Amino acid sequence: MPHQNKPETAGTVYICRHQGDWAEEVSRLLAQTGLAAVVGGQQRIVVKPNLVEAAEPPITTPVELTAAVLDFLQTAAPQAEIIVAEGCGSKTYDTGHCFARLGYLDLARAKGVELVDLNDQPSIRLTRSDCRRWPEMHLPALLFDAFLVSLPVLKVHTLAKATLTLKNMMGAAPPRHYQQGGHWKKAAFHHDIQAAVADLNRYRSPDFTLLDATVGLAQSHLGGPPCDPPPGLLAASFDPVALDAYGAGLLGLNWREVEHICQLHGELGQAEPLRVVEA
Repeated sequence: MPHQNKPETAGTVYICRHQGDWAEEVSRLLAQTGLAAVVGGQQRIVVKPNLVEAAEPPITTPVELTAAVLDFLQTAAPQAEIIVAEGCGSKTYDTGHCFARLGYLDLARAKGVELVDLNDQPSIRLTRSDCRRWPEMHLPALLFDAFLVSLPVLKVHTLAKATLTLKNMMGAAPPRHYQQGGHWKKAAFHHDIQAAVADLNRYRSPDFTLLDATVGLAQSHLGGPPCDPPPGLLAASFDPVALDAYGAGLLGLNWREVEHICQLHGELGQAEPLRVVEA
């Protein structure tokens, strides 16, 4: 199962200063986390960047970062099938357009990995009586038979306050169940978005996260000014709640201001106290 052999690292976030060498920095950071030992026995690994639209970084996950993560995983788990998967939100094009526009088609060919559009994947129906917003949820079956690595980008969000690894899971929601009113493909999440994101992660949260906090967006998730000064960091954790609490701080937010982090603190992870380890 994906969650087996995870280190006891609740509340721990690993960071690395970004100097422009993606391969060296990612390798050093991931080695520090102990990820290699965890994925060494995995048969399938899904890597999920944030490709919400076909827009250049820092709106989306840099292909160079994803490439460096794939290099690490292919060395640590040579037996594993590795898939790069995302489900974009645009109503005017599919995720394949994002893959092509942002360099992921070339990446897949170079690394020998499969690209998957989560919007079109076979889904399974799940239920949880403790979920107020989504007592029933439909999610891609693929995500429940794999170790899930999330590669979000540091961004303020106009509705959710912050979009980090917990909210990055919205890319997994199938539009056939979560598109409303003929507009954005995940529009059902806009109603009571904090509870919607929290419940989604109760069904499936990342097993591991590497956050691109090299630049960051200070006012909106789809554009606007970058963080000033840019954080210049990569951050990683097995604990999605800790990672998001740390990322919120980089955006100048107290994690208690972000309700979906508050809801999951003490349940899916630990927002405080944080232990920050520099690689």
